[in-house]
Amino acid sequence: MADMLVKLYDLPDLAPVIVEQKTRGVGIRQAHPDEKHKIAEWVREHINPNWGKACEVALEQRPPSCYIAFEKDRAHTPTADSYNLPSEILLGFAVYDTVAKGMFGPIGVREDHQDRGIGMALLLTCLHAMAVERYAYAVIGWAGPTEWYARTVGATIIESSEPGIFRGSLK
Repeated sequence: MADMLVKLYDLPDLAPVIVEQKTRGVGIRQAHPDEKHKIAEWVREHINPNWGKACEVALEQRPPSCYIAFEKDRAHTPTADSYNLPSEILLGFAVYDTVAKGMFGPIGVREDHQDRGIGMALLLTCLHAMAVERYAYAVIGWAGPTEWYARTVGATIIESSEPGIFRGSLK
């Protein structure tokens, strides 16, 4: 798969996307470093066994370059204890700066929550975070589906970028 290039100085507005997710009960936030093992394990189990390592690397960055989508546990029973808060149920993740500086990905959303705009919210959140960190462009490594990235953030294919930075594993 080819890599794609995104202009971070010309991104769609993030705010309405986050508001839309919030109305659906979905939150998007930066992951906390102490969640590294839970998130990596979840990604290996629900998304792709090879992508857990990317989450670990992203959560070792300062600031963490991992964002998650979640919903509050509806089965939670509130009590008078102000620390008795509902758990967050992981729905998706996105990372950047894991394989190389300026690279976005991977990204994944739990299969039963796809086609609800969660992936777009995660993508835009990460790309806006990269823009805040003064990146002008982002490379989406091994992008797929390319049509979605082109439509969502105006990404363009980088010609002759296959296999790109992904040239085989170390043995």
